[in-house]
Amino acid sequence: MIAFIFPGQGSQKVGMGRELAEHVPASRAVFEAADRALGESLSTICFEGPEDRLALTENTQPAILTASVAGTRLLASAGIRPDIVAGHSLGEYSAHVVAGTLAFEDAVRIVRRRGQYMQEAVPVGQGAMAAVLGVSRDIVEQACRDAAEGEVVSPANFNAPGQVVIAGTAPAVARASERAKALGARRVIPLAVSAPFHCALMKPAELKLAPELRALAVSNPSVPVVANVDAQPKTTAAAGIEALIAQIAAPVQWEAVVERLASAGVRAYVEVGPGTVLSGLVKKIDRTARVAALESPGQLAAVVAVVQDAAGV
Repeated sequence: MIAFIFPGQGSQKVGMGRELAEHVPASRAVFEAADRALGESLSTICFEGPEDRLALTENTQPAILTASVAGTRLLASAGIRPDIVAGHSLGEYSAHVVAGTLAFEDAVRIVRRRGQYMQEAVPVGQGAMAAVLGVSRDIVEQACRDAAEGEVVSPANFNAPGQVVIAGTAPAVARASERAKALGARRVIPLAVSAPFHCALMKPAELKLAPELRALAVSNPSVPVVANVDAQPKTTAAAGIEALIAQIAAPVQWEAVVERLASAGVRAYVEVGPGTVLSGLVKKIDRTARVAALESPGQLAAVVAVVQDAAGV
């Protein structure tokens, strides 16, 4: 089985998607559709920046979605299609576009609003996130409980064994970071983010986005979409939408997602979109996995090789 996996916020970089748009007409059409849907040149922001404009959450989210979907058009032209899909946070929207749950134009507009609502939920500087390395999830959860002192701090991403991201108010995250070190964490790395994603502080964003997501025209996915919120495959549009709503203020269960993909029989993982963050995480979670990444046409041959190897061709 082949899984397509899609990156989330943080993987963006100026220039992403440019080679796809220049060399693959089907990919270029995706960028053109995004520009029409948003009424501005998202393509220019992706290809040329400036970096600070691409880094705005309301631009980052549609940009990564567009670059990811554009990559799948190249794969489709080569006859490579997924049996199952998943995405990390924002990437779950890319997964639903590829599965056919959401129309691309609807998705690019809704993730722009998702970015706006998430940023509005917590003023810049009041929230924080940090990656805690080298201890179990139980230890991280204990550190958050010990450090909360009436404020919000909790695990936001269970990314891989020994890699958990926490989120909450800036003071509480700082306290939890120190507590995690005291409990044995090897390192705690503050993350350069504009808001504390996937924690209770995002509830206002969830409440704003929920009715808009439920109002979209949707179709049942053509392949299962394994959701962040519970690591379960969603096979109906309604279940997929509810999972997208729930993930806004809930932790991303990425370790469990990859374990679910592996147990379903996935042997080849193709990370589609900017960067290789998920490829690294998959290798830590499923050591038998064959993994390839595609963000430009020059990487297609490597993807084909991994897919053929997994299929025993």
